[in-house]
Order: sequence, then C-alpha cells, then structure tokens
Amino acid sequence: MVLLMKTIAFKVSDSEDKLIRSLAKQERTTLSEYLRRKATGVTVPLDTPTRQVCPYTGAMIFAPLPGHVPLTTETVGAMLADFP
Repeated sequence: MVLLMKTIAFKVSDSEDKLIRSLAKQERTTLSEYLRRKATGVTVPLDTPTRQVCPYTGAMIFAPLPGHVPLTTETVGAMLADFP
C-alpha cells in the first residue's frame, strides 16, 4: 500500500518559530506531529508504546501495543512478504 502525503509549508516569524519548536520539544514530539495534533485537536497520542528489555539481546525495545502481536522475525517477514 502506498500512502500519498502532502507537504505543507508556511512562513512564520523568528519568534513564532522559536515558540512552536519549544512547545513541540516540551511535548517530546516532532514539529510535524505537534502541528498535526494541534490541527486535528488530538492532544496526546492514543496508543503510546512502552519500552521493555529484549529477552534475547538485552536491548531496550518497544513493547507491543495492547491487542497487537509483538514484532518477531516471523511477523516482520509476513508483513514484508507482499513486497517484491
């Protein structure tokens, strides 16, 4: 599946730039995600992934979201099976 995304560009003053970037940083999100949330009225992400220790490598990884299967070599292979 290909998602076609639009690019939005607009001009702001230096002070507006600093304010918007500062607010996005306070929310610990990207500038794009911050502006997207403000435009859609969503104040926080619906499902925030948590981190856990990988039982195989000891690395910090994202835990699966509730109701989703964890990412494994097999599940990733199944997702990529449709790609040429």
